[in-house]
Amino acid sequence: MSESECFEQQWLCPGTLFQRATEGPQSPFHHILPKCKLARDLKETYDSLCTTGVVRLHINNWLEVSFCLPHKIHYVATNFIPPEAIERSLKSIRPYHALLLLNDEKSLLNELPLDCSPALVRVIKTTSAVKNLQQLAQDADLALLQVFQLAAHLVYWGKAIIIYPLCENNVYMLSPNASVCLYSPLADAFSCQFRGHNLPSMLAKFSLPVSLSEFKNPLAPPVQETQLIQMVIWMLQHRLLIQLHTYVCLMVPPNEEEFRAQDEDMPFTARVGGRSLSTPNALSFGSPTSSDDMTLTSPSMDNSSAELIPGGDSPLNKRMTENLLASLLEHEREAILNVPAAQNPEDLRMFARLLHYFRGRHHLEEIMYNENMRRSQLLMLFDKFRSVLVVTSHEDPVISVFQSLLK
Repeated sequence: MSESECFEQQWLCPGTLFQRATEGPQSPFHHILPKCKLARDLKETYDSLCTTGVVRLHINNWLEVSFCLPHKIHYVATNFIPPEAIERSLKSIRPYHALLLLNDEKSLLNELPLDCSPALVRVIKTTSAVKNLQQLAQDADLALLQVFQLAAHLVYWGKAIIIYPLCENNVYMLSPNASVCLYSPLADAFSCQFRGHNLPSMLAKFSLPVSLSEFKNPLAPPVQETQLIQMVIWMLQHRLLIQLHTYVCLMVPPNEEEFRAQDEDMPFTARVGGRSLSTPNALSFGSPTSSDDMTLTSPSMDNSSAELIPGGDSPLNKRMTENLLASLLEHEREAILNVPAAQNPEDLRMFARLLHYFRGRHHLEEIMYNENMRRSQLLMLFDKFRSVLVVTSHEDPVISVFQSLLK
């Protein structure tokens, strides 16, 4: 190989090109940057994508260009969240969720472009941590679907997160990713925001799951309760707390004789793949069933459309109850019917109507919204059928991705 060919091969090498362009004495970039604004804008775009993941600039001081890499904004500890996980969570937003802004209203409005949607401004001004998206749509005089889109836009850009509206029945606990250092910047910011309170002592109150009702003091002035709500909102904004929801799963142990008979008669592939509601696998969060697909305007679900006639124990009600229980195995039906509360037709009808929620995939607040029921009604029903129901508490997988830390 001749000397000229070796020189040409080195010159065409991408690594050599980049090194010559950035470090070589003849680099044109050092001459272009001071003279060309477009070159400076391109450099700023590249640097912003590499550092913050957010690009906001104006080409020729006129045309605005904005772009966001969600996996550069949302991350848990040191692990980045895949964009696909964020997209799945955004598609799972429901009317009973709430929008929590991560910055104050004034600073967020100042960041908006001049030609932004007036509906977005209205949502930002109207949103509240104690107001669900359905109420927000009514107060802002917007369609619920439009509120969903605007809420997803704010979350995608890291300006807000999705939570469940604050109420006294909400259960919170300390996040495993929370910083508990005594002299952290967060502790200083908390002390400046709430005079007379310190962050470590406040976080200590949430070391174990606790509901907000336990902090309620009927003799305390209303300003104290307002301050508590503001402190909880501040800790949620800084990812220091996570909310736990109540999930219910039907768990009936099979009879040993029936289990042996089924195990012998059933093919091996069916024994491995086939699962009933009573198996522990029903607690896993796999792909959602058709009953998980809610409409945006109606709180009802497909499986709850079989409304039972209130009142007496009519033959129609009996047939409906039997049809709802028909999807269960024989030993599961027997166990349910042997519960003392099953002797009450009203309780049995309500249990059968809610049966499709007892798979460990629907939390208590979702059932309340979908079925338009009170919390006390559901808790009483769970207690009556506690011998066949397993109650657990954990995060909502739909919004748990938003409980991660932000840069």
